[in-house]
Amino acid sequence: MAEGHKSKGKEIMKNNVYESAVLINAALDDEQIDGIIARIKETIVNNGGEIREVENWGRKRLAYMVKKSKIGYYVIFRFDAPSSIVSKLERFYTLDEYILRFLTIRLDNDALQQIEKNRDKSLSEVIEIEIPVEIEDIKIKEVNEIDNH
Repeated sequence: MAEGHKSKGKEIMKNNVYESAVLINAALDDEQIDGIIARIKETIVNNGGEIREVENWGRKRLAYMVKKSKIGYYVIFRFDAPSSIVSKLERFYTLDEYILRFLTIRLDNDALQQIEKNRDKSLSEVIEIEIPVEIEDIKIKEVNEIDNH
């Protein structure tokens, strides 16, 4: 059935995958930032959404001043939700004085596949970097043990 069609008196709502990038005032304490992130998660869940992933990019220097701030704290939320959540979520963002900017987009299948590819690639890079370091540490320990005996 197509989105928005009625079936036996009930409206069928199709869930989409969304990505919401939020720029929080970095002048806040970590606890305050964590509180804002928790309230955003709560807003998503309370409006029928299911969080897939939250990426904390942390504090970054901004290219230009945004609401008198030179530094912002970036957080990316990816979640499944009905389309009605976007307006509610963006109203929440607008009313919170510590949220400097936000952007919410619907992710299509191509975007989701690219995110998975990027995640797989970054995981394989981490594995490649960690294994040689561990092997090198073992070799150094073996050489030191041989020298000491």
